[in-house]
Amino acid sequence: MIGAGFIGRVHARSVRVAGARLAGVAASSAERSELARHELGAERGFASAEELIADDGIDVVHICTPNHLHLPLALDALEAGKHLVCEKPIALDAQGAARLAAAGRTSGRIATVPFAYRYYPTVREARARVRSGNLGELQLIYGGYLQDWLLQPSDDNWRVDAGLGGSSRAFADIGSHWCDLIEFVSGQRIARVTARTRVTHAERSRSGARSFDRAAGDGGERRAVETEDLATVLFETDGGVTGTLVVSQVSAGRKNQLWFEVGGSAAAVAFDQERPETLWVGRRSGTEAVPRGFGTLASEAEAYVTLPGGHPQGYHDCFDAFVAETYAAIGTGEPVDGLPTLTDGERTARLTEAVLESARTRGWVEVAA
Repeated sequence: MIGAGFIGRVHARSVRVAGARLAGVAASSAERSELARHELGAERGFASAEELIADDGIDVVHICTPNHLHLPLALDALEAGKHLVCEKPIALDAQGAARLAAAGRTSGRIATVPFAYRYYPTVREARARVRSGNLGELQLIYGGYLQDWLLQPSDDNWRVDAGLGGSSRAFADIGSHWCDLIEFVSGQRIARVTARTRVTHAERSRSGARSFDRAAGDGGERRAVETEDLATVLFETDGGVTGTLVVSQVSAGRKNQLWFEVGGSAAAVAFDQERPETLWVGRRSGTEAVPRGFGTLASEAEAYVTLPGGHPQGYHDCFDAFVAETYAAIGTGEPVDGLPTLTDGERTARLTEAVLESARTRGWVEVAA
C-alpha cells in the first residue's frame, strides 16, 4: 500500500477481507509509514514508495497517493513486475493516462482502477435490464454526482492544488465515476460534450483539512483556486442518446449523491448511491422499487449479493468485491467482465480533457476514442 489516507484505509480493509497479507505500507515519510503500519495492520513500514516497489516480497501494489504521484509510481510498479491497483485519475492528463494504459497492456500484469460503484448489485441489475432490451430503445440519460465537503471557503484539501490534484478537480474526482458508471450500464460511450465549469470560491484557506471525512477550520493563509467546484455537461452518446450531468462539490446537504436515470422507449431505471438497496423501475403503467436481495435480481446482479434483503450492503462491500475480483484475475490471468482496468482510467481522462476544453471554448468537443 502506497498512501495511507482515507482511501488507503478503504483499500487496506478490502485487502484483508480478500484474504491477502498487507505486506507493507509506504506513506509520505519513514515516520508516517511506521504510524500507518500500526493503523492499517501492515507487516512493515517502508521508508519510501521506491523501496516498497523494489521489494521482492510484494506481489501487488495499491497506489492511494495524491494524484500527481499516480503515473510515476504506477509505471515504476509495472516495470518492477508488480500487479497494480491504481486510484484515479491514473494521470494528470490524457497523454499520461494513455502512456500508463499502454504500459499496463504490455506488462503481462493485472492492473485495475477502483471504479467501485460498478459493484452495487442494483447497478448490475440496471445494466442487465439495459442489455436484455427490457428498457426498449434508449432515449435519455441524466443524473449527477453531488457533494458538499468543499462548500465553504474555509474548506480545503490537497485536491484543490492543481499541482497535486490536476487541472480538473470536481469532474476528474467524481464526475469520472459517474461517466464510467453510465457507460458501463448503458453500453454506450459519451461521444461529444458541451460543458460549463465554475469556481465558486476564488480563494480558500489553507486549513489543513485532510480529506472528505475531516472538518476544516477557518483562518490561516489563503490561496487562489484554479480548479472547478462544479460542472454541468450536456452530451450525446455514440448511440444517439442525449444526456445531462451535474457535478458539484459545493452542494449543501449532499454528502455523496451519485445518481442516474436511463430512460428507454419501454421503461426506465434509476439508481441512487445514497439509497442503493433498491432500483427504481418506471413504466407508463406504473413504477416499482426492485429490492436488492436473493431471488429479486438477474443472475449477473445476484452474484454480488452477499447478505439477505433487509441487511444493507454498502460502499465497503463494493470495494471488497472489486479487490476480490482483481486478486482473482491475478490468480487466473483473466479479468472477468466488468473489472475496471487502466483502459477505463484512460477513458475517463479523455472525458475530463474534453469537458475542460469545452468549458474553455464554450462549444461542442468530440471525445477522443
